[in-house]
Amino acid sequence: MPHPTEPSPQGPRPQAHPKPHPQAPPRPHPQDPPHPLYTVTADTLVAVDFSPRTRDRADGRSGSRTTAPSRRPRRPRRPPGPYRRLFALPGTRAFTAGNLLARLPMGMFSVSAVVMIAGARGSYALAGAVTATGLAATGVAGPWVARLVDRYGQARVAVPATVTAVLGSLALLLCVRFGAPDWTLFAAYAATATTPNLGGMSRARWAHLLRADPDALHTANSFEQAADELCFMLGPVLASFLTGTFFPEAGTLVGAVLLLSGMLLFTAQRATEPPPRATRTAKGPLPIPSLLACFVATGAVFGSMEVVTIAYADSQGHRAAAGAVLALQAAGSCAAGLVYGALRPRGPAERRFPVCLSAMAVLMSLPLLAARTIDNLWALAPALLVAGMATAPTMVTAMTLVQDRTPEERLNEGMSLVVTALLTGVAAGSALGGWAAEHVSPTAGFTAPVAAAVTALLLNTASRIASPNSRHTH
Repeated sequence: MPHPTEPSPQGPRPQAHPKPHPQAPPRPHPQDPPHPLYTVTADTLVAVDFSPRTRDRADGRSGSRTTAPSRRPRRPRRPPGPYRRLFALPGTRAFTAGNLLARLPMGMFSVSAVVMIAGARGSYALAGAVTATGLAATGVAGPWVARLVDRYGQARVAVPATVTAVLGSLALLLCVRFGAPDWTLFAAYAATATTPNLGGMSRARWAHLLRADPDALHTANSFEQAADELCFMLGPVLASFLTGTFFPEAGTLVGAVLLLSGMLLFTAQRATEPPPRATRTAKGPLPIPSLLACFVATGAVFGSMEVVTIAYADSQGHRAAAGAVLALQAAGSCAAGLVYGALRPRGPAERRFPVCLSAMAVLMSLPLLAARTIDNLWALAPALLVAGMATAPTMVTAMTLVQDRTPEERLNEGMSLVVTALLTGVAAGSALGGWAAEHVSPTAGFTAPVAAAVTALLLNTASRIASPNSRHTH
């Protein structure tokens, strides 16, 4: 008998094949335990998994079963950007929407007043004098209103102050409409100086919410600066459209409605409002005189650039395009502010500030270079766009220093003093730029913004030398 492993003399013995199963196994009940079952086919033994996930994908009519494919691992979600994290805080979207709505008229009122007064009285000199009076009144009343806001809270002070300003705007409208004496125009427009510092109140809320997070506060300050640029870029355009399309008083009327409705929405968000500091011990000057001097010089950059650009466009025969060209400077600043807010700058703000001032002084020379070498308005436009990119980082860093150096109980007052310094610089820069454009040449007038930017840098350098032990907290 041959060994089982040896071949048989008669040849290989045929293997017996098992008969196929007469029918498919019965379908398991949905409540059967989810363990594998085994079926025998003609050639092999197949394991079929009747887990709940597999049964859901099974074809019940044919009885065939397929194993569910394995799911692909999910990619980790990207962390939200700095602005999404900023507005994820409760209440921030609501108070920002109200503040932007109320801040938009700040770029509308002066243009609307000039168009309205000049159209009715036929005198641009009278219109300019009225708006200049309102500017001076704002510089005087602004810090006092801000001090009351710090002491008694934003809602208790900002709402009645805004109502007073709105009534002043409506009184100006009625005086112009019905031919009241000229002195009433000055009195009515001076009443609008009680308008609270909307940007300062919004920054005070961010500082209250993000005091322990300097990176997020940097992003918030950058957003606020971009919002300032956007509002002052869109405000004059909206005012010109309203006064030209409907009637001369439309810009003032719409601006008053936007201001009041936006302020009511802003102050209704009480959860994000900084607590009032009802104290009388916070007296004396704030420790920001060197910063205020830099803000005056920075305001001179803005004021001189505006007047000189208008004069240059007029000399080129394109005075109507001056507004669009100036809007490019604001657009560049707005874009740079948003990008700067998304970054995480290194080092304290005290060290970044002179770098920003140096960049502003360099970039402000580009319009002068374009006007002298190419001498064309359309070549000046991209130079203004690039030059504007230096202003937002400079302003953001300066505002960070103001928030750092100003006591928390006087933060609104400090912000209001900054606005007063800027307005003072704008007035001085407008006068300087206008003198240079008229007595030298429109092209040479572009030296005024450069000189103002260099002055801001020198003032900061002198203050750092005089007080080398300044605080470096950010």
